[in-house]
Amino acid sequence: MRISALLSRGAGPSELVDAELDEPRSDEVIVRIEAVGVCHTDLHTRGALRERPAVLGHEGCGTVERLGDAVDGLRVGDRVVISFASCGGCAQCRDGLPGYCAWASALNGSGRRLDTSPTIRVRDEPVFGAFFGQSSFATAALANARSCVPVGDLPAAVAAPLGCGFLTGAGAVLNVLRPRRGDRLLVVGAGGVGAVAALTALSEGVEVVVAEPVEARRALAARCGATTVASLDEPVPPVTHALDTTGRPEAIAGALAALKPRGVLALVGLGPAEVPLDVRSLMLRGLQVRGCVEGDADPSVLIPELAHRYRRGLLPLDGLVTTYTLADFDRAVADQRAGLTLKPVLLPGS
Repeated sequence: MRISALLSRGAGPSELVDAELDEPRSDEVIVRIEAVGVCHTDLHTRGALRERPAVLGHEGCGTVERLGDAVDGLRVGDRVVISFASCGGCAQCRDGLPGYCAWASALNGSGRRLDTSPTIRVRDEPVFGAFFGQSSFATAALANARSCVPVGDLPAAVAAPLGCGFLTGAGAVLNVLRPRRGDRLLVVGAGGVGAVAALTALSEGVEVVVAEPVEARRALAARCGATTVASLDEPVPPVTHALDTTGRPEAIAGALAALKPRGVLALVGLGPAEVPLDVRSLMLRGLQVRGCVEGDADPSVLIPELAHRYRRGLLPLDGLVTTYTLADFDRAVADQRAGLTLKPVLLPGS
């Protein structure tokens, strides 16, 4: 199938190219992409691949166009969010925690199917594809049907980031930290993940404090009902729960310092592999530090729940999203880095 795809080579300018998408196998579908979010993981992977040609994108939303002959539960014409890939059969998947799938690295980051076959070719040559089981920086994506979650008439630009970034933020609150009404949550970093975490906690009746250096992001958090500070060097009221989206050692240390005894910190930001921790303080104050992948979520469960909250007006996600054409990827990234955009979403059909 001929498609248009955004081809990247390292950190240089991306190029919109003609590409060929492989035929769907029995358990796969082809989704015509209507919107796809831009995530930090896309940018990190682009840099890590250096000059290797790649089609990235892992927050796709669109309409099912073709079905493999063994696909059940989806129909041509369904609007779906494509989330991360998982095997469905290992112990973690059976426990409803596919983010920790035994085959997660190979399925999401190898650039090919599990059997090493390519899914995308450019100028008759295989390129890095199947990113997070989709590579949705394109007009169409090939994905395993297991990764596709129907979302009905949810606007595509709002739905797309539910596949990863918004899923991670909301899931970290609902599945990992689980604050209750009367608790206070500190969110460090109010980009796409942090902003949705804050909105989700507020919808649960939890008091939220947001630490974010970008003024526009602080203003958005304040309008939604959060208390805001520019940095953790400012006075922060003691909190029962904290979420770090930055991965920065000083942010993690500041979040731990703000916790009340027996408080919990969840980490969703990738930073240095090693971070100094005051083990004596952890022990004497009874603190917990939790890693969190994809919000500890089963996308087939949490995405419909978040869509329901959006429709009820409990998660005003529209205000977090700014749309761009697929060809404007580099401008979208620049705007995000400059703090002009919180969550860029590309519209391949525009």
